[in-house]
Amino acid sequence: MAQSSSQGEVGCASSNESIQRVEQWSSFLVAPRRFDREDSLTSAIEKAFGHRRGLYAGLMSLEVSDKAYVQLYLLQMHRRGFRLVTIQQSLTTLGRFLTFLSISATGRVRDIKRSDLEAFVEWEQDRGCKLSTVRTSLGRIYAFLSFLVEEEMIRADILVRKVKLRVPARLPRAMDPEDVRCLLSVIDNIRDRAMVLVLLRTGMRIGEVLTTRLSDLNIRERTITIFEGRKNRRGRVVYFSNDARDALKRWLRKRDSTKQFLFYARGRPTMSYTTARVMFEGYLTRAGLAHKGYSLHSLRHTFASELLNAGMRLEYLQELLGHDSIEITRRYARLTNTTRRQEYFRAMARIERGAIYGTYHLDSELHTIRKEKEQLALYRQKLYDKPQTVSPVARDTD
Repeated sequence: MAQSSSQGEVGCASSNESIQRVEQWSSFLVAPRRFDREDSLTSAIEKAFGHRRGLYAGLMSLEVSDKAYVQLYLLQMHRRGFRLVTIQQSLTTLGRFLTFLSISATGRVRDIKRSDLEAFVEWEQDRGCKLSTVRTSLGRIYAFLSFLVEEEMIRADILVRKVKLRVPARLPRAMDPEDVRCLLSVIDNIRDRAMVLVLLRTGMRIGEVLTTRLSDLNIRERTITIFEGRKNRRGRVVYFSNDARDALKRWLRKRDSTKQFLFYARGRPTMSYTTARVMFEGYLTRAGLAHKGYSLHSLRHTFASELLNAGMRLEYLQELLGHDSIEITRRYARLTNTTRRQEYFRAMARIERGAIYGTYHLDSELHTIRKEKEQLALYRQKLYDKPQTVSPVARDTD
């Protein structure tokens, strides 16, 4: 790896000095294996990411002055067991952030100020990024800066008062029941129908469905075992309904039994997200639902909303969805709640019938109590204002 003067300042090279500095960074050594003395940072990256050529090439070809910081941080993420897709996303965000710094007045990570982060937020919004996307990028940057602070590479005051973005708490977008029926009526492909019904009846994320192996499926028990959740790496068991079971049985009779994964594309051992998305959007168009903004993830939202409407308790739904916090699951209670709906229309029916009696004036008993308090306060004020007469007392005589 080419070594510039700026990289030498942070220990990015294959020199002995860089190896000694890496050895001193304690959090960098949470790995199952310590560095061999002859290893350089370059070879460490090769060992960690060499099998992912795209990630490795992107990491080594960063054209920013502080690329060593990013390399060390992503290598630390690898040692801590982060997913490769998460590392790739961090690389993309940090590469864009350091590029922004390089064209700004600050230039270097060690000189970063809060105003630089605020300017980056504005820069991202000017590029047309949504506020939720910018907040995600900002979270990745702060995780990167926290690593540098822990390793005493930058000052800690950058984390004292963080830039916080308030993103609107939007409701999950579920499909209307009639739209679901309309969608299912146009899916005539056996594989596609089985996939859509699995998404709709299990609440699985599309990434989880695409990585489901045939051995994870139990038709008799109507379960799918997710050994590692797509988003939070949390394993769980999900269940599917009779219509999903019937669709899966038809697909199992037709699919190639030598394939390892439950669903795959033609001529390939797996199916990509893009292929699944294009397939789903095609059926939305055939059903006349393309204008409604539904996505594959809407099937997961629909699953949660329908179970809540059917009376499922929130904590059980949390486990089925694989949420770490019940507050995330509670969003669906805001979206749809049968009890709340019934109570509203029951009360509104009374109002429309004119069955509400009485007035909205202050209750007469409360009015009397308030008047008594006012009179008592006035009496106390008069006692305070009136000078008291003091009876004469004889002086003591010795």
